[in-house]
Amino acid sequence: QVRLVESGGGLVQAGGSLRLSCTAAGVTSSTYSMGWFRQAPGKEREFVAYISWRYGDTSFGDSVKGRFTMARDGVKNTVYMQMNSLYPEDTAIYYCVADPQARPGTNSDDWEHRGQGTQVTVSS
Repeated sequence: QVRLVESGGGLVQAGGSLRLSCTAAGVTSSTYSMGWFRQAPGKEREFVAYISWRYGDTSFGDSVKGRFTMARDGVKNTVYMQMNSLYPEDTAIYYCVADPQARPGTNSDDWEHRGQGTQVTVSS
């Protein structure tokens, strides 16, 4: 059974930083691409970032490029997303996702597994 557990969300002031973590159980992060989507109240789910298991490269949504980075720790089966220069518009529930495809893409329906989410709130 696949289980993704997110942590690291919280409340931060605009301009601040947070680091989200996602630990995978039941999958090996080195053979699963892992990523993040987010959803704010009243808005559609939005692609944030992912890291490809096969190629090791990352992809970011336009709204977070240059501010967010991703890294993975194969030993801990964990991926991290460092979020810098946060804006109030970044406020959302952030969901960790995982999929065995090398590059699952930016549509959340293409990702096989999803975590419960962690709340990120950025105050102005």
